[in-house]
Amino acid sequence: MYAVAALQLLIALAFLSIPLVRSRYGSRAQAAVEAELGRQGVRTTVMAENGMRLDAGGHETWAPVGIATALAVPAVLALAGNSWADTLTWIVQPLVILVNCVILYSNLTAVPSVTAAFAKSDDAELRRIDVRSMLRAAEQGFPRWVMPYLQNLRHGIVFAGSAAALILLAAR
Repeated sequence: MYAVAALQLLIALAFLSIPLVRSRYGSRAQAAVEAELGRQGVRTTVMAENGMRLDAGGHETWAPVGIATALAVPAVLALAGNSWADTLTWIVQPLVILVNCVILYSNLTAVPSVTAAFAKSDDAELRRIDVRSMLRAAEQGFPRWVMPYLQNLRHGIVFAGSAAALILLAAR
């Protein structure tokens, strides 16, 4: 029971690393993107004008915090000895795996998906951005340990921790 709760809390912390890193380094990454856009001859405000940001605002905060909360609830219930912990774990843990698959897919297909989204935009400036260079600038705005190290560590913790939690739960 305690091992599953510990794994869930570890996975929750992994998700919380997303808004923490963006809060600390997002403005630096945003400045790097704006410099790259300027180099491309694109107005540097185009991202902000279209609601895109690299800090911990919007879904970059509420989604990981929501996931962390969803993981913390069954962990706290398990630590309190509440029988609902197992039921919630069987619901939450597979959903966390699926969500992380979506995040991983999004990371792996960022260039083509952002390029396609920009191509559909009514904003002519967005349509002419060299997305690969823009995303590379954003990545370089974060410390080297963030991508791919922290990102891969987070994925490993989420996938392995979730699998281990479900296996431990099934073995009871």
